[in-house]
Amino acid sequence: MRSPGPSARLRGPWAVDLWITLAVQAAVTMPFVVPRAPNLPEATWGASGLTTLTVLPLVARRHAPVTVLLAALAGGALYTLALDGPGQPLPYAGLVTFYTVAELSPPRRRLAVAVLVGAAVFPSVAWNTGEARELLFSLFVFGAAYAFGRLSHTRRAYVAAVEDRARQAELGRRIEAERAAARERARIAREMHDILSHAVSLMIVQAEAGPVAVRSAPERAVAAFDAISESGRDAMVQLRRMLGVLREDSPGQVPAPRSPQPGPEELPALLARVRTGGPEVAFTTAGTVRPLPQDTGATVYRIVQEALTNVVKHARAGHVDVALTYEERELTITVRDDGQGPGATQGLGLIGIRERAAAHGGKVAAGGGPGGRGFELVVGLPLVPGTEGVRP
Repeated sequence: MRSPGPSARLRGPWAVDLWITLAVQAAVTMPFVVPRAPNLPEATWGASGLTTLTVLPLVARRHAPVTVLLAALAGGALYTLALDGPGQPLPYAGLVTFYTVAELSPPRRRLAVAVLVGAAVFPSVAWNTGEARELLFSLFVFGAAYAFGRLSHTRRAYVAAVEDRARQAELGRRIEAERAAARERARIAREMHDILSHAVSLMIVQAEAGPVAVRSAPERAVAAFDAISESGRDAMVQLRRMLGVLREDSPGQVPAPRSPQPGPEELPALLARVRTGGPEVAFTTAGTVRPLPQDTGATVYRIVQEALTNVVKHARAGHVDVALTYEERELTITVRDDGQGPGATQGLGLIGIRERAAAHGGKVAAGGGPGGRGFELVVGLPLVPGTEGVRP
């Protein structure tokens, strides 16, 4: 651990108290070194030494302010009663220590000391001149010392509160950044799952149908292998687009593509790939078709994509109906197949569908199809009302 440098040591609390003590010592020494009138008492070494002893405890004023104040008052009283030395314009040590008590001491102790000091002013003034002017001046300077001490305490408390709020704000920003990173990681994982799961499932189905088609219908085998190639290329394009935007562009590097996410307008191409080597897919729309925000459109595409992936992987269906119903305030996505019904379809795919719908405030219903046949997925996504429609 690095030790503090010389400048830091000169600004530390002990150093500040030492400098204050030296300054007070210089102030109380002045009456002993300036020339004095012949009729005034002589400045003796005893009086000077007692004054110094009254000042020295100021070095420990932060650690025992009440004790140091009592020592300063006792030293001042002893100086006044026992020695006939030169007087002081102000009780410097007492004022500095009273300021410290007001700044650092708890309320009860602080108020008790204030009452004690206020009570001690009256006999001190009576012993000295007994004039009202000196009494008012003494009460004023001690009151000012107390007020400055309280102002210093308030300022330190305010600075500490501001620093604490800044720390809390920084902590809140870090937590929110971590949450945002976690949400982004979950989104990326969901996107990669949807892309890869869909592409690999189609490629497996088409690859399994290929050898059979080679023997019975070579032209279908060619179509199946073409579909495998198309599914792979499509998956690579989507992965490159998604991962490219995560990589920071650097000098000399080709910028990552920024093409938009697929939307409902790309569903026909998706369904065509599923039909090749997979079940028959019918696609219908109802209501007034209208443009969707980009994030909503991408969600519609991914939900249909994942639903078809589940059909290909689990349902063993021969026919799938995909329907989009546009209403004034909601878009309903329905995917229904004639396969083996609810089964092992409650994995990551359906979880991802629920997460995507929940991100838009939507709802998901999944279960057996009409009459208990097949599997049906119904997703409702809220839409902003009042958007002008376009003809499909």
